[in-house]
Amino acid sequence: MDANSLAMPMSDPNAWATAMNNLGMAPMSMTGQPIMPDFDPSLGMMTGIAPMNPMMPGLGIVPPPVSQDMPIVKEIIHCKSCTLFPPNPNLPPPATRERPPGCKTVFVGGLPENATEQLIVEVFEQCGSIIAIRKSKKNFCHIRFAEEHTVDKALFLSGYRIRLGSSTDKKDTGRLHVDFAQARDDLYEWECRQRMLAREERHRRRIEEDRLRPPSPPPIVHFSEHECSQLGEKLKDDSKFAEAVRVLLTWVERGEVNRRNANNIYSMIQSSNSHIRRLMNEKAAHEKEMEEAKEKFKNALAGILVQFEQIVSVFHAASKQKAWDHFSKAQRKNLDMWRKQAEEIRNIHNEELMGIRREEEMEMSDDDMEDAPESKDSDDSGPLAQVEALKEENDSLRCQLDAYRNEVELLKQEQGKAQPQRSEEDATRQQQLSFLQQALQGMQKQLLKLREDLKQRETELEKNSEEKQQLESQIQSLKDRIQAFPTSHALPVRIISTFLHVHPFGASIEYICSYLQRLDTKISTTEVETLLGRLPCTFKQELTGVGASLEKRWKFCGFEGIKTA
Repeated sequence: MDANSLAMPMSDPNAWATAMNNLGMAPMSMTGQPIMPDFDPSLGMMTGIAPMNPMMPGLGIVPPPVSQDMPIVKEIIHCKSCTLFPPNPNLPPPATRERPPGCKTVFVGGLPENATEQLIVEVFEQCGSIIAIRKSKKNFCHIRFAEEHTVDKALFLSGYRIRLGSSTDKKDTGRLHVDFAQARDDLYEWECRQRMLAREERHRRRIEEDRLRPPSPPPIVHFSEHECSQLGEKLKDDSKFAEAVRVLLTWVERGEVNRRNANNIYSMIQSSNSHIRRLMNEKAAHEKEMEEAKEKFKNALAGILVQFEQIVSVFHAASKQKAWDHFSKAQRKNLDMWRKQAEEIRNIHNEELMGIRREEEMEMSDDDMEDAPESKDSDDSGPLAQVEALKEENDSLRCQLDAYRNEVELLKQEQGKAQPQRSEEDATRQQQLSFLQQALQGMQKQLLKLREDLKQRETELEKNSEEKQQLESQIQSLKDRIQAFPTSHALPVRIISTFLHVHPFGASIEYICSYLQRLDTKISTTEVETLLGRLPCTFKQELTGVGASLEKRWKFCGFEGIKTA
């Protein structure tokens, strides 16, 4: 029977109570008050009357507005062979167990005894696609869905009362209880999916590590007469000196030196030693540039201080009585605050300038104490001259040390061979011996100190040589790139650089080509990709996304190269 034909006015409470009684529910008004206090809940549904939802529009009842805090109102569900009646909304929601990972299976209890598998499919197929149903002889079953989100729809039916057809027999009715079920198939699929995601993440990380890993250095060739002659020429070339020294070091460590090639190896080591003079000259040039920069900074700072003094004098002049009385109270407050700020900044800059001058005076005093007056007119003031002076002093101290040792040994021998003499002579000999031993210890300490100074100088020279080699390699690479790069590609590179600069997250090659083809339709994707690949210091390619959504994007990295340099 259609529900629209059972419309009745709300003015007749007895008719409304009869309709609620036929549905098997306690007659309640729209305000929640019982209409019939003597309602008998044991009465079943009237035979031949189709179940109705009292909230349906066909009954002519407009429900009051539902607030957001109220739970969702469940409706009556009609199926072909059964009907589902919602639970009492005042009851607490049914309890459920903890959801297992990757759950696609639900437990359904409270089925009627006469319920068939076809009936279960008819009820739960509305939630989603069903893969399998395992029905027990008792009144429960397990249903496995194809997707996880359909489990939540199936849990919505928990608490519903089911009735087969219009029968009120106990075997044809029941109250559904739907809950999560732990199935091995669901757990296995979830674990497989997690392992697949982990593999994709490891693959992505491996690709990123391979991209960021620096290239392996080329293998060192073995010693031969031809390679030895070529290496000797490379040691004389400043641009190839670093690579040549690395090869020479490997040969010596491998044990390639023998009597036949000892002279060749010695000549190459001598060429390496001659490179120190070039490094020292370069260091002197850098020190000169640093001194010029310091002098320029000091002059600029002095000019700034002069301007600060003028500004502060302006504030002092404004603070005098003949000008101060003409300003308002707010203006005086601002002038006083500005004067204090200017004085603080002036004092800070003045202290900085005084610190620079103190450092210069200390450096000058150290130079006066260490260097002799004659060294001002000579060229020995450089680091190389200092190293040579330290070596000469080391040699002289070593000779004096040997002389003292020989003298001590002679005194010991004479003391052992001589006859016992008077006590005064023994005392003088003992004093001389102790004096010589003290002098020997002092000379040894000075010798150790000089050795440490030599080591420090050598390490500084090695660092300067490495810096020079890096600078020369960078300059040579830039020259090679400028010579190899054609002038016809200058305009596309500028356009692409500007385009990628405004796209900091990168862009695909198709997107870049679509932009360039608006300017020139003859440009192809392969030409643009080849051009980008030839400039690794300006453009770089990255992979974004995971799995099937991996995408290659080009980014502009020209500024990174400048920062690194």
